[in-house]
Amino acid sequence: MKTFKLVPIFLLLILTSCSTVSVYSDYDKNVDFTPYKTYAFFKPGIDKVEISDLDKRRILRAIDEQMLAKGFTKSDNPDVLVNIFTKAREQVNVNQFSAGWGYGWGWGWNPYMMYGGQTTVSTSTEGTLYIDLIDAKKKEMIWQGEGIGTLTKNVDKKDEKVTEFVSKILAQYPPLKK
Repeated sequence: MKTFKLVPIFLLLILTSCSTVSVYSDYDKNVDFTPYKTYAFFKPGIDKVEISDLDKRRILRAIDEQMLAKGFTKSDNPDVLVNIFTKAREQVNVNQFSAGWGYGWGWGWNPYMMYGGQTTVSTSTEGTLYIDLIDAKKKEMIWQGEGIGTLTKNVDKKDEKVTEFVSKILAQYPPLKK
């Protein structure tokens, strides 16, 4: 009876772990973030990012939306410069399933298992998006956010995935003083 209660929780954990973006941030603890009100994109850095122009535009559009929602204004004479950097790596997942036919309890070799086993191999791409905020006057990085999650090649879901990455990363800005 107890195992039936745990199955929905286990399935929920699996489903939520597949769709989440893990986020982290780091910042200069000596910086007061309250005076920063305007931003611009750091074009030399963004031009070096090795992703498609379509994906760059998706990311920059999502950053624009989040920065405007935080009360920032885009400016030719900004307080902060926004830069991005991306990384991707291929994940290979191998799953072996055995029906567990046989008799008896405990561990050990079971000659019947070889007939009930199944192996599946799947691949996915894990992407990392870094968003850097640079003090425009000092030319020093003051904050960096990082989001790690599974990417999609489905064109209809790319905007949604990019928005999820950017919104979760920028939710950590400005950092809370402890």
